[in-house]
This record gives sequence, C-alpha cells and structure tokens, in this order.
Amino acid sequence: MTGTSERPSGDRFSGERHGERSGGERSEGQRFGGERFGGREQRPPGGQRGERPARGGQWGARAGGDRRDGGRRPPARPTVDLPRQVAYEAVAAVHRDDAYANLVLPSLLRDAGLVGRDAAFATELTYGTLRHLGTLDAILGDAAGRDVQRIDPPVRDALRLGAYQLLHTRVPAHAAVSSTVDLVKSVGVGATGFANAVLREVAGRDADAWVAKLAPSAESDPIGHLALAYSHPQWIVRAFAEALGGDLGETTRLLIEDNERPPVHLCARPGLADPADLADEAGGAPGAFSPYAVYLSGGAPGDLPALAQGRAHVQDEGSQLVANALAVAPLDGPDGRWLDLCAGPGGKSGLLGALAAQRDARLTAVEVSEHRARLVEQATRGLPVSVLNIDGRTVGADPKLPEAHFDRVLVDAPCTGLGSLRRRPESRWRRQPSDLPPLTRLQRELLAAALRAVRPGGLVAYVTCSPHTVETHVTVTEAARRSGVPVDFVDARPLLPAGMPGLGDGPTVQLWPHRHGTDAMFLAMLRRT
Repeated sequence: MTGTSERPSGDRFSGERHGERSGGERSEGQRFGGERFGGREQRPPGGQRGERPARGGQWGARAGGDRRDGGRRPPARPTVDLPRQVAYEAVAAVHRDDAYANLVLPSLLRDAGLVGRDAAFATELTYGTLRHLGTLDAILGDAAGRDVQRIDPPVRDALRLGAYQLLHTRVPAHAAVSSTVDLVKSVGVGATGFANAVLREVAGRDADAWVAKLAPSAESDPIGHLALAYSHPQWIVRAFAEALGGDLGETTRLLIEDNERPPVHLCARPGLADPADLADEAGGAPGAFSPYAVYLSGGAPGDLPALAQGRAHVQDEGSQLVANALAVAPLDGPDGRWLDLCAGPGGKSGLLGALAAQRDARLTAVEVSEHRARLVEQATRGLPVSVLNIDGRTVGADPKLPEAHFDRVLVDAPCTGLGSLRRRPESRWRRQPSDLPPLTRLQRELLAAALRAVRPGGLVAYVTCSPHTVETHVTVTEAARRSGVPVDFVDARPLLPAGMPGLGDGPTVQLWPHRHGTDAMFLAMLRRT
C-alpha cells in the first residue's frame, strides 16, 4: 500500500499540496536516489554497516564491494513506495548530516516528482517523526529491549517512521509494518526480522498506553511526564513552564500546539499588496492579528506570483507583529533613519522596508554573515534599504554605524529558537542548555550596540524567537543596566492590535503558539532618554 491511499488521521494531513515547493535551498549533491546526499556519501542500499563502495561505485553481491561474480548485476532493491522513501531520506539527512527538514525536504520532493497527496504524506511522515522523536525512541527502545542508540542508524530511522505511522496515523498496522520492513531491507542487511518483531511489539499498544507504561508519574515528576508524553527535552519543558508562571496546564497546551503542523503565514507588504486581495489570490484567509498577515492551509507558497514579484513574503504572523510594533510606536522628532541590526535572512527587513517607503524613511540592514546579507538584499530589492555586511556590535567604531544616529532600531537577536519548534522540530533535539551562555552574551552585546546607535528620544525593539526567560527578561534588563545609556521601558502592549488576548502585565510582551497561533516571539521596547 502506498502513501496515496493511506492517509494519516485528523487534521494533520490534508489532500492539498502542503510542502511541495515550500522554498528552501538545495546544495550541490542533494539528489534523490544519488550516491551523494547533503554533501556526504550516502550508504547505498544493501551495504553492510560501515562498508564503503568499491572505487567503481558499484556494489557487488559479496560484502565489501570486491566483485567476484563474473559481472552479475547487484541484487534488486526491494520496492519502497516513493513517499516513504522520501520521508526516510529527509529524516536520515537530519540525523546524519545535521540538515534542516525545511531545507532538504522540498528538494527531495521535487527530485522524486511527488505532488499532491503523495507530497503531503511524505511531508507529514517527515515532520511528524521529527516532532515525536523523543517519545518514539523511548517506545522503540522498550520494544527492542535495548537503547535505540545501539540500533544501526539507517534501521533506527526506518523504525522511527514505522512507529510514527503505527501510533499517530490511520495507516493500517499491517501496511505500516510491511512497508517499514521493505524499507529496512533497502537500508540494513539482516535486520528485517528484528524490524518486524519490534514493530509488532509497538503495534500492541496505542500511543496513550505506551505513555502510561513509560512516562514518569505526573504527580511525582510532572516535568518528566510531560517531556515523554509530548516529546520535548525536559530542560525545554522546564523553561516553558517557568515562562508560563509554573502553570502546567498551560504548559501542556503549549506542548500540544508545538506538535501540530502550523499553517503557512504570508506577509502582504504594505503599499505593494492588499491582504484581502492576496488571500483571494493565494486561496488563503486574512490573518487574525497582523494587518498584513494571510494564512494558507497548505499548498506551495514558493509558487505564488506575489512572492516572485516582491509583493509578499513568507513570515510568521508573530514576526510581523513585533516588527510592526517598532514602526507604529509613537516617536517625537525626526523619523527617517531606521536600523535593523541583525537583519538576516530578511523577513523583518522586508516588512520594515515597505513601511519605510510609505513614510519617506530609509532602513539600514546589518548582517554579519555574507550569505545571509545576500538573502537580505534579495528580500529587500526595490525597497529603500541599504544592506551592510558587517558586525552590528561595531556601532561607534565603524563609520557606517555612527552612535546616536538612528530613530528606530530593531534587534532581532540570535537565540535558541525555542519559540519556533513547531516549524523546526529537529531543533528541540539539537539545542542544549550549554547553548545559552554564549547566545545570551551575544544578545546583550547587540542590544547594548543598539542603545548606542539610537538617538536620544529614539526607540529600540529587542526581539527573540524564544520564551526562555534567560534570553528575554534577564537579557534585556541586564543589557539595559550595563549599557551606560539611560533608557526607559515602553509598554509594548498598546503597540499590538487592540483586543489581542493574553499579553500579560507588560511592559514586555510574550506571544505564544497556543494563545495567539504565532511563534513564541518576545518583544521589549526601550526608549533612549
């Protein structure tokens, strides 16, 4: 049975072309079915663990690739349907090459020629498996009677895909097991019996029953229970709970939302596109909060003419809201010189540049990475934006970034990205608490530079896509205290749409997926006095 007729349950899967051409970058070597993938050599089907092909690139019938069979062709590869094969290649690339699914999957779908429901099925398998990875690994480890790290990586990834189908989709159990065993035949010699036994054990319980068996008690270890039940590392669950004031019920709702497939959000650039017209053009709906947002339920946003023409871009509604907050904040005095101090890849610069064009202002977009600076140039083409490929911390030392010069400054600081885990599910397994000290140091340095760059009376918006209190409240208060520049906090709540719920007590604002349907964006607004 193929992905064409096997549809996952619930609203997590639709027949629309979700993910078929959702942007992303394709590097040389990312070829479906080729010998190289993501810049590293991919193990050919049928190879023993740790073996490499002979110099001729052919795999013989004998292990090791030294062909002594008189030139016979290699054994035929077992048939695996394309949606599952593509999902496997994407998941394997994430774990083997540290790839990002949102970059590698679109190229795999294109190379395989998958469209419509098959593309949607492959997308659901890929993202669903990555979101539920922690819980799937705990279940597979119990079913196999060994730690999953002791399972050969290709077989392990195939089993993860199979377990996801068994526990989170309506794919019949026999089809999930047989198709995964076929996949294992193509990636792990001699492991089919093992895979069959493990998957049949997994199929013996539903997801809730597995959680009841394996998760710590919710009473004695609530964080551990939530971590296994909703597939997040414990330190992230603890950080979310702290940011939500210790409310475990609301933390649970956030974790559930993190495991759902988010809709695509478009930003209709002011002066270039009307949101209602863009919604009609794209088959979407106007956003709930941002005046520029359009929601898409699926499809391939990269194919829309509005994006190619620069009238719109893909951007989470939360990112639109925090950028727009800086633009609408009341300001006395001149208002023609704006600065985006950490501009890559250019989404917020695109929105600010369009707003600046309507107000005879000009935006300077700073990006330290040369590659990302080029992306900013592409994203802001035709707008009053100047891109500088320099380090934003050089304010005052670089003549291009003079002190006390800019009227409005955005600091969209590099962060852990814990606020966008629903869009980049693999990040939850890559980030570690040890990432925080160097990131928070960089955040404080960038915010201090922004406070030097803004003129007296001017505004600085500090933004992170993370709700971790160390990256939000701690960073902004410490940076303001140490900067040597006198500042006041501006209440950010009135800068967001009237009636928007759950904005807290101020003066800062934390957006949430489960409250607002956005990424978990944090916003602090400061005025240099």
